[in-house]
Amino acid sequence: MSDRSRPAALPVSLVSLLATAVVCAPLFGGYLLHRDAVATPRSPLTAAAFGIDGAPPRAVPQDGALAIASQGIDGGFLVAALIALTLFGAGLGYGRLAARLLPAAGTGGAVAAALVAIWNPFVAERLLQGQWSLLTGYAALGWMVCAVLDLREDPGWTRWAVLAGLLAAAGFTPTGSLLGLVVAAVALAATDLARRPAYWAGLLGVWVLTALPWLVAAAYSDDAGGPVDGAEAFAARAEPLLGTAGSLLGLGGIWNADAVPTSRTSGWAAVATLALLAVVVVGGAALWRQRRRLPRPVLALGVLAAVVLAVIACAATGPGLAAVDWLLTHVPGAGLLRDTQKYLALALPFYALAAAAAVGWLRAWVPTGFAVAAVAALIVAPLPDLAWGVGGALKPVEYPDDYARAVALIGADDRAVLLIPASGMRDFPWNNAPSLSPLPRMLDAPVIVDDTLLVDGVALDGPAAEQPLDPAALHDVGWVVWEAPRADRVDLPPPARLEFSGDHLAVYRLPDAPAHPAPGAAAWMTAAIAHALWFGCLLGLFAPLARRGQRARAGR
Repeated sequence: MSDRSRPAALPVSLVSLLATAVVCAPLFGGYLLHRDAVATPRSPLTAAAFGIDGAPPRAVPQDGALAIASQGIDGGFLVAALIALTLFGAGLGYGRLAARLLPAAGTGGAVAAALVAIWNPFVAERLLQGQWSLLTGYAALGWMVCAVLDLREDPGWTRWAVLAGLLAAAGFTPTGSLLGLVVAAVALAATDLARRPAYWAGLLGVWVLTALPWLVAAAYSDDAGGPVDGAEAFAARAEPLLGTAGSLLGLGGIWNADAVPTSRTSGWAAVATLALLAVVVVGGAALWRQRRRLPRPVLALGVLAAVVLAVIACAATGPGLAAVDWLLTHVPGAGLLRDTQKYLALALPFYALAAAAAVGWLRAWVPTGFAVAAVAALIVAPLPDLAWGVGGALKPVEYPDDYARAVALIGADDRAVLLIPASGMRDFPWNNAPSLSPLPRMLDAPVIVDDTLLVDGVALDGPAAEQPLDPAALHDVGWVVWEAPRADRVDLPPPARLEFSGDHLAVYRLPDAPAHPAPGAAAWMTAAIAHALWFGCLLGLFAPLARRGQRARAGR
């Protein structure tokens, strides 16, 4: 941490810790199973976990990292701890960014920046969608700008290692990897290092190393580069009394209306947006008046925020939807751009700086404590239901015993397990919300599940699969698992043999089924190298500690 940001470190840490605890305390003590979020006691080291099973690389290297870590740490605790660490890291990173770029805003400004980084509708909606790992990329952005500025002051190996570690942390998912690259590039462009091609080559090279797990997975995917649908289904959504542009300015507007805090489902969304915008407008005006004296990265982040907000809003219009559809159809890998609203993360660094600047402006009129309290009230009070697991919506569960019985019965098997019903999204009576099936992350066997995306009952990327109950369709399957209550099941005819039937699952064995096609040694080796390089880059976050240790030993 630079000398300019060190005085703010303790207050920022305390506020970030408190805000994180208020949000995340209910997440411990079970397994989070909420829409896209799936925590299981232990995840086996399967081809799917490392992205070489042919499926699109939507959760790489996330799933591989969780699979390895859950061999020694309970997966429920692991996911909850990662969510808490992500929010805490976001507060620290954006607070440090404000202290670094706007020292005149003081410690109060850094605290406001940390608070807005944790307490905003974007974080709430992505948690409700179960996309907690996307937030790791979001959390790294404030740190990323500081890392580029540190590189400008000291281009030694330690600075490059930290930048690599941040890009690896951001790259927990493919989208986070792109977020990190964009912000690092914008920060680099705003310094005098932009005139030196070696730094651009270094940034791109480090990014490729950290992105290798999902780039390799995309190469082995059967349809990662193929055309996809859903521009309209995944476009930003207008909230009550706001319209699409107003929703985006308020850091809301996720495509899924069910993944929204209760306070954003009524006209109160407009009140909350006005409160947040009051902070941003006051801070933005203060920054504009000082624009000639500001560090160039502040202006660059402001331009980035304006461009991102405009592009996302335009993407939700008729011509914008047509343009996104064209990209999804004709540009390989453009599926990463389908959910445009998630790129609002790129606007948050400037929002955090504006919050800091608002405190700095208010300090000229009232004591610092009052300035911080006023800004904090405008940030927190309009979104009270982010507290306690987003209004209690994120509740860990305990899996019924049927799941442990099924996992033990199937064991480690090279024959395929077919899950039915076909849809990958479930609405379990013992769970608190719709969710993905947990079985693909529990079973140490190839799992066949329909991964067609359903939005409001409409299948995207192709027709939804039929429930394959015809025995002729099961000749390559070794197991069938009915993941439904007894009353909803249909008995499978021979040769399927019922091995277990519980309240929530039924497991059938099909004898003499062949082994499911598996990745070859080359695929495993390539994936292992890619993940090892990613993890090696992640360890770069600890390079400053290693350097201090070397200096301490040298000084003895």
